Amino acid sequence: MTSDLTILGLESTCDDTAAAIVRQADREAPEILASVVHGQTSLHADFGGVVPEIAARAHAEKLDICVEEALAASGLSLSEIDAIAVSAGPGLIGGVLSGVMCAKGLAAGLSVPLVGVNHLAGHALTPRLTDQVTFPYLMLLVSGGHCQFLIARGPEEFTRLGGTIDDAPGEAFDKTARLLGLPQPGGPSVQAKAEVGDPKRFRLPRPLLDRPGCDMSFSGLKTAILRARDAVVADKGGLTEQDRADLCAGFQAAVVDVLAEKTKRALVEYLAENPEAPLLAVAGGVAANSAIRAELETVCANLGVAFVAPPLALCTDNAAMIAYAGLERFRNGAQDDMTLVARPRWPLDKAAPALLGGGKKGAKS
Repeated sequence: MTSDLTILGLESTCDDTAAAIVRQADREAPEILASVVHGQTSLHADFGGVVPEIAARAHAEKLDICVEEALAASGLSLSEIDAIAVSAGPGLIGGVLSGVMCAKGLAAGLSVPLVGVNHLAGHALTPRLTDQVTFPYLMLLVSGGHCQFLIARGPEEFTRLGGTIDDAPGEAFDKTARLLGLPQPGGPSVQAKAEVGDPKRFRLPRPLLDRPGCDMSFSGLKTAILRARDAVVADKGGLTEQDRADLCAGFQAAVVDVLAEKTKRALVEYLAENPEAPLLAVAGGVAANSAIRAELETVCANLGVAFVAPPLALCTDNAAMIAYAGLERFRNGAQDDMTLVARPRWPLDKAAPALLGGGKKGAKS
């Protein structure tokens, strides 16, 4: 295997269609040569959330365009690509399937290796792409569909310390925005309102803080927002902009408090292993929230732990993280063939019990 690898990555697990090219020479820092993301916000705006069928069709239409744009931005041709990496799950199955089939076609046409990547591993390995952090490190993966504390021990070796037992924070942000009549995606909308709101006006719960461990719950917080909103409407006949801002501020403060306390607990477990260079990394779409970042950075400073948060563009779904995760797998000798399947569920820690239950398709998380 050549020491200089150039990987084309594809991402299509939810509502962002993306292609990226990452290159790494042996023992050198990886370089993102191109990263293209086509969002679908306008396609789903009238529905209050992502419609899987619409998302899948959009992915099928945009994947080849993203690849062409990534190649143009990098100045490379397809003949200079050493392998194709693709998110093979978890995610909305139609979108995942679109990406996998596109990747198979490219790999077969170019006669290059195909590497299936766990989308969550893409997020979890992003700090190695951006900051070249060393294993083991503690990862808080916090996104629209997932929230987990993981000790990253290797490119495909993760130990889960805890996670959400119901809604992920990103999902709770989206639902809160919907309840308050704010645009989607909910994370940026709620954060913007929270910045001008009073976080102490509404007394909202901090779920599971009274129980030991690192597991979290955000479903009850969403319900509390609904009840607080209804109480204001019943009292005043509607919501003012300040009411919305105060509700958003209270909600965000509750999420920050939960994540901060659970992070402290996860760090205690991680530090008990005496890592040589203790570090907490945060990734996923919700990691773009400035209030959450600031509080986690404070927690780390108090415990003498380094803190890494990728650039905002690499927190949300992107293909650069998939290309890099594929590169790490490929360097370790792993690759797939044309039997690679699209997986709606794919836990990183296969030994841990499912947080969200399971079924015929396997553990959800």
